[in-house]
Amino acid sequence: MKEPLFTINPDRNVPWNDLPDLPIHEKLYRTINIMEQLANTKAALGRLHGRSIAIPNQGVLINTISLQEAKASSEIENIFTTDDELYQAYSEREEDTALKGAPKEVLRYREALWSGHDYLIKNNEFSEDYFVQTYRKIKQTSDGIRPASANIYIKQGGSGPNAGAAIYTPPRGKGVIESKLKNLIEFVNDDEAYNIDPLIKMAIAHYQFEAIHPFRDGNGRAGRIFNINILTQKGLLDLPILFLSRYIIDHKNDYYSLLAGVTQRGQWEKWILFMLKAVEVTSNLTFNKINDIISAKDGIIEAIQEETKIRKPEQLVQMIFTQPLTKVSHLTDAKIYAEGTARNYLNELCELGILEKKTMSGHHYYLNLELYRILSE
Repeated sequence: MKEPLFTINPDRNVPWNDLPDLPIHEKLYRTINIMEQLANTKAALGRLHGRSIAIPNQGVLINTISLQEAKASSEIENIFTTDDELYQAYSEREEDTALKGAPKEVLRYREALWSGHDYLIKNNEFSEDYFVQTYRKIKQTSDGIRPASANIYIKQGGSGPNAGAAIYTPPRGKGVIESKLKNLIEFVNDDEAYNIDPLIKMAIAHYQFEAIHPFRDGNGRAGRIFNINILTQKGLLDLPILFLSRYIIDHKNDYYSLLAGVTQRGQWEKWILFMLKAVEVTSNLTFNKINDIISAKDGIIEAIQEETKIRKPEQLVQMIFTQPLTKVSHLTDAKIYAEGTARNYLNELCELGILEKKTMSGHHYYLNLELYRILSE
């Protein structure tokens, strides 16, 4: 009998300690369909990369696109916050240590995303420590790899007849998780031994991480951060600004169904095609958002120069595009204006219809209406 290319999980109620090590057989990813989609994905991602590195001040992207990625990824885990709540929390993040609820969870994700990015710049490769640090940032905990005694089951959601039934049981046992994670890390880091296009490697590695499920909780968010950190570590992006979770939440049922398809039927092609398409679509989405932000920014600078006598218009506009909600203190802390001047200028932009003054929790904020619109689309 011909040996199968991939050994599937025979019993969803039993820990899958025989989860195959990486790499998978090349016939599972070197298909015509995958190669065609790969070409489209690389073109879209390359265009985004080229556009992002051409922006003089990338704080616009760092503080806006990645915040939306954090919001979308958290929604996949049923952690919901409004844009107003999120932007207020982000605006107050350095002053308010009592942040609670969904906004705090989203900001933790964003912090973990950038922490992982910085870790890889410093260390140049993935490690168990990278994963543990990412998990700890997300969950604000001090524990690490789940112990052998932890009984983890992935259960059917919803309210149907199978609700609560196990759909997958990840590996468990002394040293098992650590061994599987070590294999995953070697696969991702070694581009000579495993000469696989980094986008395909990302798709394979994401599945493997979710199948290992190394932590008690937060594996979904850690895995999606892993995706974007792979892209930057492999040089496909300079900054972790891809809005990848937007596609996943828009196709949430497919995402989970295709993960299960690999586990239960070895359907790697469908899974890899899904992930490649996700990168293509969100590369185009992010590219368009960047262009819209830059166009709006340039238009507002022009309007200020023509219609006002505001000093340092470029610095002012840069600040109001760094995050959707601006406070007077943002301008004074950056030493752009004195307090009275900053307040007067922000109020003047409200009169021009560029900003909208809002009072939330007793604090005054100035909402950049165009930036808010672009990020909300």
